[in-house]
Amino acid sequence: MASTDNGVDVKKHSADDLAGLEAGLDALDSVVVSRTPLRETLNRKVLPPVTAIVLVLVVWQLLVWAQVAPEYKLPAPADVWAEVSDAWLKGTLLDYIWTSVSRGLLGFLIALAIGTPLGLLVARVRFVRGAIGPILSGLQSLPSVAWVPPAVLWLGLNDSMMYAVILLGAVPSIANGLVAGIDQIPPLFLRAGRTLGATGLREARYIVMPAALPGYLAGLKQGWAFSWRSLMAAEIIATSPDLGVGLGQLLEHGRTNSSMSQVFLAIFLILLVGIAIDLLIFSPLERRVLRSRGLLVTR
Repeated sequence: MASTDNGVDVKKHSADDLAGLEAGLDALDSVVVSRTPLRETLNRKVLPPVTAIVLVLVVWQLLVWAQVAPEYKLPAPADVWAEVSDAWLKGTLLDYIWTSVSRGLLGFLIALAIGTPLGLLVARVRFVRGAIGPILSGLQSLPSVAWVPPAVLWLGLNDSMMYAVILLGAVPSIANGLVAGIDQIPPLFLRAGRTLGATGLREARYIVMPAALPGYLAGLKQGWAFSWRSLMAAEIIATSPDLGVGLGQLLEHGRTNSSMSQVFLAIFLILLVGIAIDLLIFSPLERRVLRSRGLLVTR
């Protein structure tokens, strides 16, 4: 009789443990997404950068008052703001920004269309990897400004030259990012995909690309950074009335005119565009990928 009671108790404890295990797994799988209060969002995401900007402006103004450098070398924040107001009233401020942003985004999209299949080819075909892999790594380490003189000689002072410099700077980064992401895919994923019949393009679409997405996204961010820097180098060096006036040309015009306030304006606009692209495009994509993999939980 005692052994029967012990058997019942063991079964009862086993059932309770199994239920507790299932509940724990369900709790792990379920991610509670709650709406973040506006005040918390402002404190966490808005207040820190605003505080940093205010501190920079305060230190900048203190340096101007202390006269650590002549006025033509270190203009006051009010002088730079006067340049902003003047460009806005003339209607040229948005033209400067749009000229560079449109070139940068279009060049980046073309680099994306070239770099993605190239990265897949390098990662999946051993012969291509041995032949092109070292070249891509070398191109990625080559400063983009080195491509401006030959691009001008080959293509002339036109938009084609700008896009060529952007492609030479961005394509290797995008391709290498995808190759790095594919190299980190567990072999078990690929074998499981082949077992289910995913081969060729189906394997690339449904197995390889989703599994390599974090590395690919890192390559895209780096590719955009190279695109933007390459474009700024090309705009600073290659100046022509046919090219219009972008942010790089604005920076060069400030140098030739010995207007440090205009130089500061161009630098701030270049920085602002880079930050805006990251916050509006890449950061949401990165959060979405991390959240879909259970690596980012909203609390």
